[in-house]
Amino acid sequence: MIQTKKMITKKTPLILASASPRRKMLLSSIKLPFRVVASKVKEDCFPDEPVKTTMHLAEKKALDVYTENEPLWVLGADTLVAVNDTVLGKPCSRNDAIHMLSLLSGRKHMVVTGFCIINPFGIAVHSEAVKTDVFIKKLDSNEITNYVNTKEPFDKAGAYAIQGIGSFMVEGICGSYTNVVGLPIPQVINALVSLGALKHFPLSP
Repeated sequence: MIQTKKMITKKTPLILASASPRRKMLLSSIKLPFRVVASKVKEDCFPDEPVKTTMHLAEKKALDVYTENEPLWVLGADTLVAVNDTVLGKPCSRNDAIHMLSLLSGRKHMVVTGFCIINPFGIAVHSEAVKTDVFIKKLDSNEITNYVNTKEPFDKAGAYAIQGIGSFMVEGICGSYTNVVGLPIPQVINALVSLGALKHFPLSP
């Protein structure tokens, strides 16, 4: 591990390499100093390999926004949904969203979020993928159609938001709730503390 005295503070915040409002909401809720620099990485996919895909994309996103001109800690993340042998990203159309929700109906699926931390020297010092099992109730066609009509599914992996209207369909989860939202907060904080990016957590006011 490369040691550095530069830690995450209000003056030197964490860089979140994601435009996701869910990840922004999660980091804001725990009062971690950060700012958003959205990456321009194309979200390609390794078929049937959600763990490899999320970790690969998380590192690409983090490296994409790192800059030597302002060397700070950077966090990249990517979330996918996998049901049986099918990997689901974000729906690209109304029919795609309906298809995804039909696949999830009455089944257990896995949500995988990969995250990568880049230190102020531009080195990837931590990569991890966190998995959570989610159980969806049996959905009828009206429920699927009405939910798609809310437009909530269209920028969500798996076409639903557990923290939003989509919570009506989630019967239970096994694992991290924040991971399903888009960022496994306990694992991210543990990594930042162990790397020396944070001296301790929670931070003092």
